Amino acid sequence: MAGSASGTKVGHDTAGGRGAQSGWTVFAAVMMIFGGAMAILEGIAAIAKDDLFVSTRNYVFQFSLTGWGWVHLILGIVVVLAGFALFSGALWARAVGVVLAGLLVVAHFLWLPYYPFWSLVLIAINIFVIWALCVGPQKSVRA
Repeated sequence: MAGSASGTKVGHDTAGGRGAQSGWTVFAAVMMIFGGAMAILEGIAAIAKDDLFVSTRNYVFQFSLTGWGWVHLILGIVVVLAGFALFSGALWARAVGVVLAGLLVVAHFLWLPYYPFWSLVLIAINIFVIWALCVGPQKSVRA
């Protein structure tokens, strides 16, 4: 009986010691891949046919739609790659994920006049990603 309890503890320590992902890290990785893919599609749509989007005239921040398309495309590719890197459980991937999700929040805030509802949805997703990456893996204490 003592051997089985010891074996269970070793298995638990091994999983926790190698930087295994928590549920929140996996959530953040999946959401980063999803958000990055959506940013890629936004970027392609803005570059290929920029008359697809309607711009508000009285918005404080006015930028070239094609330029924002390139920003979204490049940022989306980097975010997807960082999302896949999160599955490794590395600390650097978490830090990069927080920074990139923050950049996506800013990019989608500036994207508001072109696609307001979708921008608000992606801002909310990226805020949840930042929160999930900052929570980090929790070590369970067994008595």
